[in-house]
Amino acid sequence: MKRKAFIISVVAAVCLCTVSALALTESEVQQQVDSVGREAVTGNIFIWFLCAIAFLKISQKIDSFMSSLGIHVGHTGGSMLAEALIAMRGVGVAKSIADGRTGGSFGGGSSAGSSGGSGFMSGGLAGVVSRKFTHNAVQNATGAKDGGMAGVAYNSSVNKGGGFANRVIGNVATGNIAATGSISGEKAPDALMSYLGYTALGKDAEDVPSFSNVEIGGGRITATETSSEHPEGIAMAMYHTDQYAAPEGDYTTVTAADGTSWYKQYATEAVERKPYKAPDGTVAYHENVVKKLPKAPPRKDRL
Repeated sequence: MKRKAFIISVVAAVCLCTVSALALTESEVQQQVDSVGREAVTGNIFIWFLCAIAFLKISQKIDSFMSSLGIHVGHTGGSMLAEALIAMRGVGVAKSIADGRTGGSFGGGSSAGSSGGSGFMSGGLAGVVSRKFTHNAVQNATGAKDGGMAGVAYNSSVNKGGGFANRVIGNVATGNIAATGSISGEKAPDALMSYLGYTALGKDAEDVPSFSNVEIGGGRITATETSSEHPEGIAMAMYHTDQYAAPEGDYTTVTAADGTSWYKQYATEAVERKPYKAPDGTVAYHENVVKKLPKAPPRKDRL
């Protein structure tokens, strides 16, 4: 009876201690990151992993007691060394995420299933978790899904022009648009500001343009740029130099926050002709001078 009472007490204590953890929401996590900083949150994650190991060991003890009472139970863990290795892998991933160094790619230059010894388990458990985290962040950026914790991390990073957000945006910007999707809508202007390095300059930076009608994906970026030089707004397009040939006409080459190079062109003046039927029955044209983007250059994989 004493042994049964001890088991019940342990189970009750575990349940009471885990209620608050299970009730944790993403908004509370974001608030914690903003209030104490990513280093402190990383330390909390490390403590969480240690608590997880302790919980496993307690569960194993409970299993042993239950078995001694003749009740068959499943195994709740392996050796302490294996559990410690898994925990340290998890801590490494968590710290990389907090520091904005999350690796992996999704729809970008190299895929997890490419040749050269890589695959689903490339990089071990840490690699799998990192790629999944990045994948979820990409889905949040493109609006495909909320992205969970990865979405929270992306939104926090993009508001600061952080490296994690810029790598996610770069994956979409240079990726296969059919597989990765594109960034458009209300999130796109903030993404482009971050990707071009303007957000990291701070709110007091001068001569910083703003963007609207933004679409990012497939090696191409289009937007309307408003600045002191173009106060009424002007259409612009950017083409990834590794994916597109150099465009015709005037262009500049800019470097994004992730180190990639892009050809940049603005709309130029062109004559727009609209046909109409003249009073004498002939076809005439209304001619207007408008600003239009030059023809997009060819993709290198189609030359």
